[in-house]
Amino acid sequence: MKKLFVVLVVLLGLSTSESIQAQNVLDGIYPKEHVENRKPIPYVHIREADVLWAKKIWRVIDLREKLNLPMYYPTTAMDERMSLIDLLMYGIQYEGLTAYSTKTEDEFQVPMALDQVLREMGAVSDTQQIRNADTGLYEDKIVEGEVRSYQVKQFLVKEIWFFDRNYSRMDVRIMGICPLREFVKESAGEDGQVVRSPVFWVYFPEVRPLLARHEVFNTKNDSQRRSFDDIFIKRYFGSYIYRESNVYNNRQIENYTAGMEAMMESERIKNEIFTLEHDMWEF
Repeated sequence: MKKLFVVLVVLLGLSTSESIQAQNVLDGIYPKEHVENRKPIPYVHIREADVLWAKKIWRVIDLREKLNLPMYYPTTAMDERMSLIDLLMYGIQYEGLTAYSTKTEDEFQVPMALDQVLREMGAVSDTQQIRNADTGLYEDKIVEGEVRSYQVKQFLVKEIWFFDRNYSRMDVRIMGICPLREFVKESAGEDGQVVRSPVFWVYFPEVRPLLARHEVFNTKNDSQRRSFDDIFIKRYFGSYIYRESNVYNNRQIENYTAGMEAMMESERIKNEIFTLEHDMWEF
Protein backbone atom coordinates (compact mmCIF):
# COMPACT_ATOMS: atom_id res chain seq x y z
CA MET A 1 0.00 0.00 0.00
CA LYS A 2 2.87 2.36 0.85
CA LYS A 3 4.56 1.56 -2.47
CA LEU A 4 1.33 2.38 -4.35
CA PHE A 5 1.05 5.67 -2.45
CA VAL A 6 4.66 6.58 -3.31
CA VAL A 7 4.05 5.77 -7.00
CA LEU A 8 0.94 7.98 -7.09
CA VAL A 9 2.82 10.87 -5.44
CA VAL A 10 5.66 10.56 -7.96
CA LEU A 11 3.25 10.48 -10.93
CA LEU A 12 1.33 13.47 -9.57
CA GLY A 13 4.58 15.37 -9.10
CA LEU A 14 5.70 14.59 -12.65
CA SER A 15 2.37 15.69 -14.17
CA THR A 16 2.39 18.88 -12.09
CA SER A 17 5.95 19.72 -13.11
CA GLU A 18 5.10 19.09 -16.78
CA SER A 19 2.05 21.38 -16.59
CA ILE A 20 4.09 24.11 -14.87
CA GLN A 21 6.79 23.76 -17.51
CA ALA A 22 4.18 24.03 -20.28
CA GLN A 23 2.75 27.16 -18.68
CA ASN A 24 6.21 28.72 -18.54
CA VAL A 25 6.67 28.39 -22.30
CA LEU A 26 6.18 31.86 -23.79
CA ASP A 27 6.20 32.49 -27.53
CA GLY A 28 7.76 35.92 -27.13
CA ILE A 29 9.60 38.05 -24.60
CA TYR A 30 6.52 39.17 -22.64
CA PRO A 31 2.89 38.10 -22.23
CA LYS A 32 0.58 40.08 -24.49
CA GLU A 33 -2.07 41.82 -22.41
CA HIS A 34 -2.56 45.22 -24.03
CA VAL A 35 -4.74 44.41 -27.06
CA GLU A 36 -6.78 41.60 -25.52
CA ASN A 37 -7.91 43.91 -22.70
CA ARG A 38 -8.69 46.88 -24.89
CA LYS A 39 -12.12 48.45 -25.17
CA PRO A 40 -13.34 50.52 -28.11
CA ILE A 41 -13.30 54.28 -27.68
CA PRO A 42 -16.97 55.31 -27.38
CA TYR A 43 -18.50 57.52 -30.02
CA VAL A 44 -19.15 61.18 -29.32
CA HIS A 45 -22.83 61.90 -28.74
CA ILE A 46 -24.49 63.46 -31.79
CA ARG A 47 -27.61 65.59 -31.61
CA GLU A 48 -29.98 65.66 -34.55
CA ALA A 49 -29.99 69.48 -34.46
CA ASP A 50 -26.20 69.55 -34.94
CA VAL A 51 -26.17 67.50 -38.14
CA LEU A 52 -26.37 69.97 -41.03
CA TRP A 53 -25.83 67.41 -43.80
CA ALA A 54 -25.70 63.60 -44.07
CA LYS A 55 -25.49 60.95 -46.76
CA LYS A 56 -25.40 57.16 -46.76
CA ILE A 57 -22.52 55.58 -48.65
CA TRP A 58 -21.81 51.93 -49.47
CA ARG A 59 -18.24 50.76 -50.11
CA VAL A 60 -16.40 47.62 -51.22
CA ILE A 61 -13.21 46.59 -49.42
CA ASP A 62 -11.25 44.23 -51.65
CA LEU A 63 -9.05 42.03 -49.44
CA ARG A 64 -6.72 41.31 -52.36
CA GLU A 65 -5.40 44.88 -52.27
CA LYS A 66 -2.04 45.18 -50.55
CA LEU A 67 -3.35 47.64 -47.95
CA ASN A 68 -6.16 45.24 -46.99
CA LEU A 69 -4.12 42.03 -46.72
CA PRO A 70 -4.07 42.15 -42.87
CA MET A 71 -7.84 41.55 -42.99
CA TYR A 72 -7.50 38.45 -45.18
CA TYR A 73 -4.52 36.77 -43.51
CA PRO A 74 -3.88 34.50 -41.72
CA THR A 75 -6.16 32.01 -43.49
CA THR A 76 -5.77 29.77 -40.44
CA ALA A 77 -5.41 31.13 -36.90
CA MET A 78 -1.79 31.66 -35.91
CA ASP A 79 0.33 33.92 -33.71
CA GLU A 80 -2.81 34.90 -31.74
CA ARG A 81 -4.28 36.40 -34.90
CA MET A 82 -7.33 35.60 -37.04
CA SER A 83 -8.62 36.90 -40.32
CA LEU A 84 -11.60 39.25 -40.22
CA ILE A 85 -14.12 36.67 -41.46
CA ASP A 86 -12.85 34.02 -39.01
CA LEU A 87 -13.17 36.57 -36.20
CA LEU A 88 -16.77 37.36 -37.17
CA MET A 89 -17.61 33.65 -37.35
CA TYR A 90 -16.03 33.17 -33.90
CA GLY A 91 -18.13 36.02 -32.53
CA ILE A 92 -21.32 34.56 -33.98
CA GLN A 93 -20.60 31.05 -32.67
CA TYR A 94 -19.20 31.80 -29.22
CA GLU A 95 -19.86 35.41 -28.19
CA GLY A 96 -23.48 35.96 -29.19
CA LEU A 97 -22.79 38.32 -32.09
CA THR A 98 -25.96 38.82 -34.13
CA ALA A 99 -25.83 38.14 -37.86
CA TYR A 100 -28.56 39.75 -39.99
CA SER A 101 -29.99 38.42 -43.23
CA THR A 102 -29.02 39.98 -46.54
CA LYS A 103 -32.51 39.29 -47.91
CA THR A 104 -33.70 42.60 -46.47
CA GLU A 105 -30.68 44.44 -47.92
CA ASP A 106 -28.85 46.08 -44.98
CA GLU A 107 -31.59 47.20 -42.63
CA PHE A 108 -30.57 44.85 -39.77
CA GLN A 109 -34.10 43.51 -39.40
CA VAL A 110 -34.00 39.70 -39.66
CA PRO A 111 -31.50 37.86 -37.40
CA MET A 112 -29.96 34.66 -38.74
CA ALA A 113 -29.50 31.39 -36.86
CA LEU A 114 -26.05 29.79 -36.72
CA ASP A 115 -27.00 27.00 -39.14
CA GLN A 116 -28.18 29.61 -41.66
CA VAL A 117 -24.85 31.43 -41.40
CA LEU A 118 -22.92 28.17 -41.85
CA ARG A 119 -25.03 27.32 -44.89
CA GLU A 120 -24.32 30.71 -46.46
CA MET A 121 -20.61 30.14 -45.80
CA GLY A 122 -20.68 26.89 -47.78
CA ALA A 123 -20.76 24.48 -44.84
CA VAL A 124 -23.43 22.27 -46.44
CA SER A 125 -23.56 18.52 -45.91
CA ASP A 126 -23.24 16.47 -49.11
CA THR A 127 -23.79 12.85 -50.05
CA GLN A 128 -20.80 11.25 -51.77
CA GLN A 129 -19.90 7.79 -53.04
CA ILE A 130 -17.24 6.39 -50.68
CA ARG A 131 -15.57 3.03 -51.29
CA ASN A 132 -15.90 0.54 -48.45
CA ALA A 133 -12.46 -0.84 -47.59
CA ASP A 134 -13.91 -4.19 -46.47
CA THR A 135 -16.34 -4.96 -49.30
CA GLY A 136 -14.79 -2.90 -52.10
CA LEU A 137 -18.24 -1.51 -52.96
CA TYR A 138 -19.16 2.17 -53.16
CA GLU A 139 -21.64 3.36 -50.57
CA ASP A 140 -23.49 6.63 -50.01
CA LYS A 141 -21.98 8.58 -47.13
CA ILE A 142 -22.91 12.00 -45.78
CA VAL A 143 -19.87 14.28 -45.69
CA GLU A 144 -20.14 17.24 -43.36
CA GLY A 145 -19.43 20.60 -44.98
CA GLU A 146 -16.82 23.04 -43.70
CA VAL A 147 -16.69 26.82 -43.53
CA ARG A 148 -14.77 28.10 -46.54
CA SER A 149 -13.52 31.36 -45.10
CA TYR A 150 -10.85 31.67 -47.82
CA GLN A 151 -13.67 32.33 -50.30
CA VAL A 152 -14.46 35.69 -48.65
CA LYS A 153 -12.36 38.10 -50.69
CA GLN A 154 -14.41 41.29 -50.28
CA PHE A 155 -16.41 43.11 -47.61
CA LEU A 156 -19.29 45.51 -48.07
CA VAL A 157 -19.39 48.50 -45.74
CA LYS A 158 -22.40 50.72 -45.03
CA GLU A 159 -21.55 54.10 -43.54
CA ILE A 160 -23.01 57.55 -42.99
CA TRP A 161 -21.06 60.72 -43.70
CA PHE A 162 -22.27 63.83 -41.90
CA PHE A 163 -21.23 67.36 -41.01
CA ASP A 164 -21.42 68.14 -37.30
CA ARG A 165 -21.70 71.87 -36.66
CA ASN A 166 -21.02 71.38 -32.94
CA TYR A 167 -17.45 70.27 -33.75
CA SER A 168 -17.33 71.98 -37.17
CA ARG A 169 -16.11 68.90 -38.98
CA MET A 170 -17.07 66.23 -41.47
CA ASP A 171 -17.27 62.83 -39.80
CA VAL A 172 -18.26 59.26 -40.67
CA ARG A 173 -19.90 56.41 -38.79
CA ILE A 174 -19.76 52.84 -40.05
CA MET A 175 -23.15 51.17 -39.59
CA GLY A 176 -22.48 47.64 -40.77
CA ILE A 177 -20.12 45.28 -42.60
CA CYS A 178 -20.95 42.30 -44.77
CA PRO A 179 -18.61 39.56 -46.07
CA LEU A 180 -18.92 38.84 -49.79
CA ARG A 181 -18.27 35.20 -50.69
CA GLU A 182 -16.85 34.38 -54.12
CA PHE A 183 -17.05 30.78 -55.30
CA VAL A 184 -17.54 28.63 -58.39
CA LYS A 185 -21.02 27.16 -58.71
CA GLU A 186 -20.97 23.84 -60.50
CA SER A 187 -23.84 22.99 -62.87
CA ALA A 188 -24.58 19.66 -64.51
CA GLY A 189 -23.24 19.60 -68.06
CA GLU A 190 -22.01 23.20 -67.87
CA ASP A 191 -18.82 24.98 -66.92
CA GLY A 192 -18.62 26.39 -63.42
CA GLN A 193 -19.95 29.91 -62.95
CA VAL A 194 -18.30 32.40 -60.58
CA VAL A 195 -20.86 33.63 -58.04
CA ARG A 196 -20.46 36.56 -55.63
CA SER A 197 -22.90 36.28 -52.78
CA PRO A 198 -23.29 38.45 -49.64
CA VAL A 199 -23.30 36.22 -46.57
CA PHE A 200 -24.64 38.27 -43.64
CA TRP A 201 -24.59 41.75 -42.15
CA VAL A 202 -23.29 42.61 -38.69
CA TYR A 203 -24.14 45.82 -36.87
CA PHE A 204 -20.82 47.62 -36.46
CA PRO A 205 -21.41 49.23 -33.02
CA GLU A 206 -22.23 45.75 -31.69
CA VAL A 207 -19.11 44.11 -33.12
CA ARG A 208 -16.66 46.85 -32.06
CA PRO A 209 -15.79 45.29 -28.63
CA LEU A 210 -14.81 42.07 -30.41
CA LEU A 211 -12.76 43.90 -33.04
CA ALA A 212 -10.93 45.95 -30.40
CA ARG A 213 -9.65 42.81 -28.62
CA HIS A 214 -7.98 41.23 -31.62
CA GLU A 215 -4.85 42.48 -33.31
CA VAL A 216 -3.83 42.57 -36.95
CA PHE A 217 -0.39 42.32 -38.48
CA ASN A 218 1.74 45.46 -38.59
CA THR A 219 4.40 45.32 -41.31
CA LYS A 220 6.48 47.98 -39.54
CA ASN A 221 6.52 46.79 -35.93
CA ASP A 222 5.45 43.52 -34.30
CA SER A 223 5.22 45.12 -30.85
CA GLN A 224 2.82 47.87 -31.95
CA ARG A 225 0.06 46.03 -33.71
CA ARG A 226 -3.27 47.66 -34.41
CA SER A 227 -6.63 46.10 -33.67
CA PHE A 228 -9.38 45.55 -36.20
CA ASP A 229 -11.28 48.41 -34.58
CA ASP A 230 -8.30 50.71 -35.22
CA ILE A 231 -8.31 49.78 -38.89
CA PHE A 232 -11.96 50.75 -39.35
CA ILE A 233 -12.10 53.79 -37.08
CA LYS A 234 -8.81 55.27 -38.36
CA ARG A 235 -9.63 54.32 -41.97
CA TYR A 236 -6.56 52.14 -42.56
CA PHE A 237 -8.13 50.37 -45.53
CA GLY A 238 -8.58 50.82 -49.24
CA SER A 239 -12.05 50.84 -50.77
CA TYR A 240 -14.25 52.22 -53.51
CA ILE A 241 -17.84 53.49 -53.50
CA TYR A 242 -20.43 51.34 -55.25
CA ARG A 243 -23.64 53.03 -54.05
CA GLU A 244 -24.96 56.23 -52.53
CA SER A 245 -28.42 57.00 -51.18
CA ASN A 246 -30.63 58.13 -54.08
CA VAL A 247 -34.22 58.43 -55.17
CA TYR A 248 -34.01 55.35 -57.43
CA ASN A 249 -34.41 52.78 -54.65
CA ASN A 250 -30.77 53.39 -53.67
CA ARG A 251 -29.66 51.75 -56.92
CA GLN A 252 -26.03 50.75 -57.34
CA ILE A 253 -23.63 52.44 -59.73
CA GLU A 254 -23.41 49.30 -61.84
CA ASN A 255 -27.15 49.54 -62.52
CA TYR A 256 -26.75 52.64 -64.69
CA THR A 257 -23.14 52.64 -65.86
CA ALA A 258 -20.18 50.28 -66.25
CA GLY A 259 -16.47 50.12 -66.90
CA MET A 260 -14.46 53.33 -66.74
CA GLU A 261 -17.62 55.40 -66.31
CA ALA A 262 -18.45 53.45 -63.14
CA MET A 263 -15.00 54.22 -61.71
CA MET A 264 -15.41 57.88 -62.58
CA GLU A 265 -18.84 57.94 -60.92
CA SER A 266 -17.36 56.44 -57.76
CA GLU A 267 -14.66 59.13 -57.74
CA ARG A 268 -17.29 61.82 -58.36
CA ILE A 269 -19.21 60.82 -55.24
CA LYS A 270 -16.02 60.81 -53.16
CA ASN A 271 -14.95 64.22 -54.46
CA GLU A 272 -18.44 65.59 -53.86
CA ILE A 273 -18.11 64.82 -50.14
CA PHE A 274 -14.59 66.26 -50.08
CA THR A 275 -15.71 69.46 -51.81
CA LEU A 276 -18.74 69.86 -49.58
CA GLU A 277 -16.56 69.77 -46.46
CA HIS A 278 -14.30 72.51 -47.83
CA ASP A 279 -17.25 74.62 -48.96
CA MET A 280 -18.45 74.75 -45.37
CA TRP A 281 -15.52 77.07 -44.61
CA GLU A 282 -14.70 80.59 -45.77
CA PHE A 283 -11.13 81.82 -46.00
